[in-house]
Amino acid sequence: MKKLILLLVALVATTMMAQEKSTVTIRGSEVSGGVIILNVHQVDPVKPGKSTFDLQCNKGQPDCAAPPPGNYLMVRLPKNWGAYDCTDVDLYREGADPRDSQKIGEYCLLEK
Repeated sequence: MKKLILLLVALVATTMMAQEKSTVTIRGSEVSGGVIILNVHQVDPVKPGKSTFDLQCNKGQPDCAAPPPGNYLMVRLPKNWGAYDCTDVDLYREGADPRDSQKIGEYCLLEK
C-alpha cells in the first residue's frame, strides 16, 4: 500500500512539474451568451506558433472570471485535466507561484 501511495505522489508531482507556464497579457474581455471570452496575447511563447488566442469559460462555473486587462501567469494543464474538453489553462496573477497561490480562473484555450 505504501508503494502505491508513493508511486501516486511521484506521478502527480511529475505531472505538475511538466505543466507549461507563460506570461500572457489580457487585452480585454466580453460576455456572450453566458460565456466569458478573454482576448489574450502570449508575452513569452513556450512553443513557436500563434501568440494571440482566446480563453473561454462558462459564466456559471466557480472558477470562471473576467479579470481586468494586464499581465498574468498562465499554466497549461496536462491533457484530460480540467473542466473543459479542450486545452485547459489556469490563470494566476503575474509573479504568483501556482503551488501556493489562488488561481483567478480556469479556461479553455482556443487558438485563432
